[in-house]
Amino acid sequence: MIDVRAADGVTTITLDRGEKRNAMLPEMLSAFESAVRGIGEDTKSIAVLGNGKVFCAGFDLKACAADETGETMRALLTGLSRCVVAMREAAVPVVMGVHGCAIAGGCAMLGGADVVVADEGAPLGYPVVKIGVSPAVSAAFLMSSIPAGPARALMLDPGLITAQRAFAIGLVHELVADADGVRERTTELARSLAAKPGVGVRETKRLVNAITKGTSDLGRDGLEASLSRVGSDEERRMLGALWGS
Repeated sequence: MIDVRAADGVTTITLDRGEKRNAMLPEMLSAFESAVRGIGEDTKSIAVLGNGKVFCAGFDLKACAADETGETMRALLTGLSRCVVAMREAAVPVVMGVHGCAIAGGCAMLGGADVVVADEGAPLGYPVVKIGVSPAVSAAFLMSSIPAGPARALMLDPGLITAQRAFAIGLVHELVADADGVRERTTELARSLAAKPGVGVRETKRLVNAITKGTSDLGRDGLEASLSRVGSDEERRMLGALWGS
């Protein structure tokens, strides 16, 4: 579910469940966090990509609907938060490439990246309120990445935004013409960062991490807020309706 490869100072972590639009499962997120936390001293930058037609369509909601205890949803929310924190706390820059789409949990992953590349046709957003799930788990990370106004709108409005809009508000930092160019440009940027003097880059990332440390703490509050909604009658009803059960 996660493919990890290291070469030329770059550790590339790829979401590798393309046949399911890289829909997240708890074990997938656990493996992702371990990969970020486990980078070696020879790693100078991290590239995050997705295999298949899209970067990530969010949580595996079919698995969530099948678990009436709510434990799968709780594990997914917790794992997502831990992944974003791991990327933010990484000692090296994280470059993320988004193709096809980044929706719900997939969009939340952007909050951990230092640089985000996306294709011009990729929709992004947090439509989870439609299924009774709170996007609060992403709030702190999103609001430290983009202005408060667009962040509020993005979390409260169940609609998606275009890649051009995401670029305009700072959620995406660079656009490429099509999905095929995302991997190439993301890898190019990661290699460029890896080629820079390591001490300077690591010290800069360390300072950025220190400045934004409070964001990770607030992220834990956001996680608790999202967890508090899991198992509600509203959520069970909406998930059931989604899968026709």
